[in-house]
Amino acid sequence: MNKDNALYGIIGLLAGLIIGYVATNSINRSTPSAVPEPVGARSTAQIPADHPPTAGDATAAGGMQGEVAATIERANAAPQDFEAQMKAGDLYYQIKRYDQALEFFQRAQKVKPADFNALVSLGNVSFDLDRFPEAAQWYEQALKLQPKDVNVRTDLGLAYYLRAPKETDRAIANFRISLRYDPRHEKTLQNLITALIDKGETADARESLAQLEKVNPDNQALAQFRAKLNSL
Repeated sequence: MNKDNALYGIIGLLAGLIIGYVATNSINRSTPSAVPEPVGARSTAQIPADHPPTAGDATAAGGMQGEVAATIERANAAPQDFEAQMKAGDLYYQIKRYDQALEFFQRAQKVKPADFNALVSLGNVSFDLDRFPEAAQWYEQALKLQPKDVNVRTDLGLAYYLRAPKETDRAIANFRISLRYDPRHEKTLQNLITALIDKGETADARESLAQLEKVNPDNQALAQFRAKLNSL
């Protein structure tokens, strides 16, 4: 699964506390479309001559669309070109066309089966397609190459937690591994607390909550965690 994406509606009052995020090759997302649509030209009659270019500049938008189209065309024409497949996959991922992104990332991974970025990208796009078992498999392969990557490890935990049926114990185990490498990783702590509360391990949840408070006293989830724990 840029990778920070809030996941809502997980367990009642804890809605919004699970945080999924894509790692390594994460990019910002925009409006879904096969390729970015050109921005319609707007009247510039009232814009001063020295004003910087506007977002509605049709020429710039057309140039951007042409560049995107050329990237995708290159990828389709050269399926063995690893970089071309990754770039095309990233473009489709950016506009939330996950099925198309998956196809290009799969091509890239066939060219370089053990490439860390390709494996993570496959995990991310599978995650965003809600294919959590598949996402976990890709993340696991990536972690064999870079086992200390905290972001990927935490996403693996989320893939276990969000699948049906959820595998809370495996999620917690991976969150704890992430925290061995980075004890102050805020979003991992937040996810761990959510999973611990869900499992009913309130003592461990309170301990992790204390750690989260030290890491970031302004974390917006703190009040919800306290309220939930006080209700148990």
